Amino acid sequence: MKKILVVDFGSQYTQLIARRLRELSVYSEVCPWDEIPVLDNVEGFILSGGPESSNIEGNPTIDSLIFDSNKPILGICYGMQVLAHQEAGQIINEGKKEFGYAKINIKADTVLFKNMSDSSDVWMSHGDKVESLPDGYAITATSDNSPIAAYENTSKKYFGLQFHPEVTHTENGTAIIKNFLDICGIEQNWSSDDILQQIDAVVATEVKDEEVLLALSGGVDSTVLAAVLHRTLGNRLTCVMVDHGLLRKDEAHNVVTGLKEKIGLSVNLVNAQDIFLSKLEGVTDPEQKRKIIGNTFIEVFESESKKLNDIKWLAQGTIYPDVIESAGNSKTKAKVIKSHHNVGGLPERMQLKLLEPFRMLFKDEVRKIGKAIGLPNEIVERHPFPGPGLGIRIIGEVNKDRLDKLREADHIFLSELKKQNLYYSASQAYAFYLPVKSVGVVGDNRIYADVIGLRSVNTTDFMTAKATALPHEFVEHVSTRIVNEIDGISRVVYDITSKPPATIEWE
Repeated sequence: MKKILVVDFGSQYTQLIARRLRELSVYSEVCPWDEIPVLDNVEGFILSGGPESSNIEGNPTIDSLIFDSNKPILGICYGMQVLAHQEAGQIINEGKKEFGYAKINIKADTVLFKNMSDSSDVWMSHGDKVESLPDGYAITATSDNSPIAAYENTSKKYFGLQFHPEVTHTENGTAIIKNFLDICGIEQNWSSDDILQQIDAVVATEVKDEEVLLALSGGVDSTVLAAVLHRTLGNRLTCVMVDHGLLRKDEAHNVVTGLKEKIGLSVNLVNAQDIFLSKLEGVTDPEQKRKIIGNTFIEVFESESKKLNDIKWLAQGTIYPDVIESAGNSKTKAKVIKSHHNVGGLPERMQLKLLEPFRMLFKDEVRKIGKAIGLPNEIVERHPFPGPGLGIRIIGEVNKDRLDKLREADHIFLSELKKQNLYYSASQAYAFYLPVKSVGVVGDNRIYADVIGLRSVNTTDFMTAKATALPHEFVEHVSTRIVNEIDGISRVVYDITSKPPATIEWE
């Protein structure tokens, strides 16, 4: 199959490039910069961004195989800089960084910017910049901080962008990538059906007739995975859900009964609340909490697997944002943002092989697969819920009192979103607990009590996000309910920070 090869230089956004290509129905593969595969059927290359400086010896470089292929190249951020550097241009760092929105002015009539206006809003994230271009190259766009915001070499079909067209906040970003695909001459060849066929093929060739244990959280990813695997495995799939005491209100019951009624899946529910809460006692560091929750998950599943006969595989609904933020691809230099409990494989003592068919997919792709196999909307469009659950929505120590308060606040927030038909207008919404006290007045009495935060974001890929512009009257109503109905809460705040610089979850 013809494809575009995305060369990963360690950017947090690398897989977003591949995702944009898939949205345009073009097959793509991602490879580390230092492990270029056989280039059969590769019609073009996109070089990702990265955290390094391209003009420092020993940092990532473009493999000569890419240049020798004589195929079109699009360099993004670091990819743009390293392309210019290796072609004899100059890269500098003046200490003037450029993060977030910028406006570029298009200076030349170029195929990469065809059918676009003379200026465009883009998303920048860089410290270095191209100071001078190699021979044969021309500037095609500028910004206030980047005199060379884009360039091209028309004879070689090499293009460079200092900004990130792959993120949703770049105006015309997808159109720019589509223009590059036209330059490559590659046709549409990728869809949800293709992904399903690939997953089915992997299951058939690797799992064969063996038994699979699925770690079911009840969220979109693991639920869709259960339905996908159930199609091919039937009763060889055993679904186990761990109630770790960190779930939302009535979560375990609703998930188990809902899956049975909606798609005919039986789920073994394991009550492990006391185990998790005892191990989290006194722990405040978010990374330590994540690792405790993750390790305990493994321990519980190891114990459950021993109760079942002939289980050979553990299936997880890991998706690529989890992998990126955990720097799960050890072959890149991507910086660790936070650990995810379902990333990093299994301890050697476990006798289970790991099955993660969604590991290279994004949330919206998983949703499309769910719709393609006929899952109902209330399952497919459900807001994401992190594997560590409310454990990372309580800032600081996790205990039963804080969990009870947060569960009620979260239930009020989500139920009001649904009641006011606002739930599906947000990509993810939740309440979180802040370990601070705030003075309040209840009746004629002064109270000094806890604070609850609310967060709602809109995003397509969960790599970048903006706060949902919820009506002020709605937020005020939710705040009033929380303070009035939950003892020990004195104040409610609403988080309006985008991602980046914040992450969607607080921990």
